[in-house]
Amino acid sequence: RLSVKQLRCIAVSKFQFVKQFEKLKYVGERMKKQIANIMTSCRILLSITLLFCPVFSVCFYGIYLLCGFTDMVDGTIARKTNSVSEFGARLDTISDFIFFVVSFIKLLPVIHIPKWILVWVVVIAIIKIFNVILGFIYTKKLISLHTVMNKITGLLLFLIPLALQFIEIKYSLIAVCIVATISAIQEGYYIRTGQEV
Repeated sequence: RLSVKQLRCIAVSKFQFVKQFEKLKYVGERMKKQIANIMTSCRILLSITLLFCPVFSVCFYGIYLLCGFTDMVDGTIARKTNSVSEFGARLDTISDFIFFVVSFIKLLPVIHIPKWILVWVVVIAIIKIFNVILGFIYTKKLISLHTVMNKITGLLLFLIPLALQFIEIKYSLIAVCIVATISAIQEGYYIRTGQEV
């Protein structure tokens, strides 16, 4: 038979255990909500690492594919863990931009892009910049729409280095530019009409 003192000690220990368990559970829930942003941040670090890999080497393709993987799963993870946020969306956009710029820096010197396609790319960039300015004028904040067409454009851009062995670059770029042009125009339309995507 236990004394009152022993029972009190057991009750206090049990209370402390439950309290510690609740703290761990809370920390676990908070960490779960940050996994998507951690994945997106990893893409930034991996993109920077890509700068130091020789183009078309195993290292280049490995890191390139990891960047693509993190881009595919971060949004899904955010939705599944109910942790979608404006910060996460902006971080994703910044991460995508860094990955695109690094890939462009690495690939441009080793592939030949016809001048007329470069002009087309500049026109698309001007439309996208105009959309950002327009979005700021309408909403008083920088907006970035994650439309289906933008995602398809991103996927096609991502596939270019992987397809270089099979498809001539000019044909790949024509397909990407067509989709990117439609995407940029659609994005401007959504911004002007105030449609949420």
